[in-house]
Amino acid sequence: MTQKPASWTLPAERERDGWSGRLVWWVAILIVANTLVDTVIVAPLLVLPQMAEFFGTDQSAWLNASAVLAGAMWAPLLGKSADIYGKRRILVLALLAGGIGALICLVAPNIGIFLLGRVIQGTAVGSVFITVVYIRQMFPGRVGMTSVGIVTSGSAILGIASPFLFEAVIKAFDFRAVFVVSATLAFVAAIAVRVFLPESPVHARSRLDVLGALLLGLGLAGVLAYISLGPTAGWTSAGLVIMLLVGIALLTAWVFSALRTPQPVVDLRRLTRPLVATLLVVVLGTGAYQALLQLMGLIGQTPPEAGLGYGLAGESSSLGLMFALAALGAAIGGIFAGWLSARIGPARTLAGGALIGLGSGFGLLLSTGSFLPAAICAGLLGLTAGALVTSGFNLATTLVPEERQGIVASLVQVMLGVGSVVMNIIGGSILSATTAPDTSAPSVSGVNMYIIVMLGAFALATVIAVGLSRRTGWATWADSTH
Repeated sequence: MTQKPASWTLPAERERDGWSGRLVWWVAILIVANTLVDTVIVAPLLVLPQMAEFFGTDQSAWLNASAVLAGAMWAPLLGKSADIYGKRRILVLALLAGGIGALICLVAPNIGIFLLGRVIQGTAVGSVFITVVYIRQMFPGRVGMTSVGIVTSGSAILGIASPFLFEAVIKAFDFRAVFVVSATLAFVAAIAVRVFLPESPVHARSRLDVLGALLLGLGLAGVLAYISLGPTAGWTSAGLVIMLLVGIALLTAWVFSALRTPQPVVDLRRLTRPLVATLLVVVLGTGAYQALLQLMGLIGQTPPEAGLGYGLAGESSSLGLMFALAALGAAIGGIFAGWLSARIGPARTLAGGALIGLGSGFGLLLSTGSFLPAAICAGLLGLTAGALVTSGFNLATTLVPEERQGIVASLVQVMLGVGSVVMNIIGGSILSATTAPDTSAPSVSGVNMYIIVMLGAFALATVIAVGLSRRTGWATWADSTH
């Protein structure tokens, strides 16, 4: 059931079918909150060598993957808590935890304390899906779908300039400066959310299944840790194998717990076919995007003179330009998909995003030796990512009652992480198994096979999304906009 406190009435903005100055201000605050995720996940990538040297470890993958894995671990607990206790309250707590985690990383004297800080900092990843649910419950229907696109993609625009900012800060100080910036942004965002945003009126009459959330979160973290760290630490590494087995055992225990608990953190019995299909499209589509972006990084750093048939590193700025175009495409794709979702429905824009991804993959397959077509494909891949993320959140939250939107949005967030990890590992395995003769570099056939596999993922995502758009129809989303 949906509970609305007696002291609260819906904001006047939700009763209107248009923008207001207050809504614009709220969107700006939520964009700042979501920008924190970039400082948590992306910024440390710029200083991995320095961190590895400082802590005396050659396992640099752990230094960054810990926050990503923690994000998957915390997501179900944060999602369910947001449904029960309020979106603003849990968003503030997630931002504060992100700031505290950054401070722990800043002062960590050894790698153990540092990893603890990264795990705590990973809670900030939850700010993305919580802001989505907040918008869906506080904004007018049509404006809300557009705002989801703006908020989830707006940080991508800032992401174009942020690497240059961080590089300047790191050069002036040292690698720990990234955590000073992250902590500052987290606390500023938490204060702004608490002071300027009202609480959502929607609360679920439910209890928090802490045991189920821990089983699910830790199980996901264990399995994803094995998948993401296996290539560097070794698939047969005793520690990782134990982590995998523990993760599988925890997920199995969670399934049994969810089926027996009256109010589980994720009710498996209420996962409808449209919702499962939406999650599949998100996993396949965003995972293929991330994998192709990873491949473009390889292509962009390989000189044509190497004679491998796919090098593009003719100029030092070529790689940066491709990633900038991808970020710009993600921002445009997300905003446009949100605006279009309010007019034709998020299921149709989800299918359109997958179809654009399919076309950009074909374009990349034909342009691995030419910079301009590859750069255009990078921009189209960005459009794909923005459309899939925005439409995935919009559609998933449309398919369930308001009191379950938090946990459903958290599942979309988890699928974003799962898709990225799994597809990147599949692509990396293809490249490592198809090296060019007398070199350690991937062969052109391996690169082409990599793209073809991701094309298959986009094709499957497109088929599922098209079927989903026909199944959900016009009425499902139209009802949610009023």
